[in-house]
Amino acid sequence: MEKVNVQLGAAHQGSEATLSRAEDFKEKGNDALKAFKFPLAVEMYTTAISLIPTAIYYSNRAAAHIKMESYGLALEDASESIKIDPSYIKAYYRRASANLPLGHLKDALRDYRTVVKMKPTSAEAKSKMKLCEQLIRQAAFAEAIQSERHRPLSETIDVSAMVVDSSYDGPHLPETPPSTEFITDVLDHFKRGKLLHRKYVLQILLSMKSMLQALPSLLRIPLGSDAQAHITVCGDTHGQFYDVCNIFALNGLPSETNPYLFNGDFVDRGSFSLEVVLTLFVMKLAFPGHVHLLRGNHESKNMNKIYGFEGEVKHKYDDVVMNLFSEVFNWLPLAACIESKVLVVHGGLFHQDNVTLADIEKIDRNREPPESGIDCPFYTNWILFTLIVSHTNSTLNGCCFRIG
Repeated sequence: MEKVNVQLGAAHQGSEATLSRAEDFKEKGNDALKAFKFPLAVEMYTTAISLIPTAIYYSNRAAAHIKMESYGLALEDASESIKIDPSYIKAYYRRASANLPLGHLKDALRDYRTVVKMKPTSAEAKSKMKLCEQLIRQAAFAEAIQSERHRPLSETIDVSAMVVDSSYDGPHLPETPPSTEFITDVLDHFKRGKLLHRKYVLQILLSMKSMLQALPSLLRIPLGSDAQAHITVCGDTHGQFYDVCNIFALNGLPSETNPYLFNGDFVDRGSFSLEVVLTLFVMKLAFPGHVHLLRGNHESKNMNKIYGFEGEVKHKYDDVVMNLFSEVFNWLPLAACIESKVLVVHGGLFHQDNVTLADIEKIDRNREPPESGIDCPFYTNWILFTLIVSHTNSTLNGCCFRIG
């Protein structure tokens, strides 16, 4: 093996044999990362770190954590990498890449600027730096006009004057609630790579907003006394339309006897986010008491800008449709309690043990998620952050807390 120069912590000088073993595990981690086997990559980098903790190994593990959206862990690893070797440029880039989706825009911008200063030719770092600057300006502008009274977009749109052109060959939205037949027609239309008419999309979104506004922040879902009563709970779908279709092929379409709960993150990353979320919305309109939708951290403006949904909607439709989606996302419920026994949330559990279901129920959810739980000025904002976002900011996996 070619000799590799690595920067070590002062207390971690290793033998040539140990370094060689660590490099082998690092290469296995790199191979796993390229093969999209992210948990395996984390395992390999962790083994390398246990042998010799270097800036490169920590930074590589941060990259794997970012791929898994474990941004809190990525922040820790990238910061440790910088601590070991303050000149290691990739660590700054990866720390910025973890801060950006968490909404820590100023922290991300600071590290992107460091990368650009250290490597002025990096077009990718310059692009991310400009994105951060743009998001910060937009946030400042939104804050400046927040106190101004203005009518929501949903109250200014008039779809009655919109005409569906005769060349449109897709399903037509009925005036009555959608039927199972309409759902099937929509799925088939999407499978052929076609879109719903813009008028119908706007009508679906307006109907969804009206329906969601009437719901509490915490859904209470009874299953009934029937021995066959059940509900199917689905996690992140992230724009994977054909995976969603496969769920219904295996488990059946929603109905009064086959209810579903989708636990957020319908959009972003996948190329068919629009098709996924519209499918779920049509199903919700068809079976309002048997299709339940919760909000995830990707049902938010910042995440949609970064991870693709905004670009997809603007490409397939326009700004108006995207802005209306943002309105609807703000009204998605935050949690569900099934049969008074099972609590379902997208983000995670609370670090305080005094949060009640009543606290969740009374949250004013019509807002963008806070940037962090620690910085939330209001108790209800802290709960909102935990319910939607905290799984991406945790330094632990699963339902657990660190003690000591």
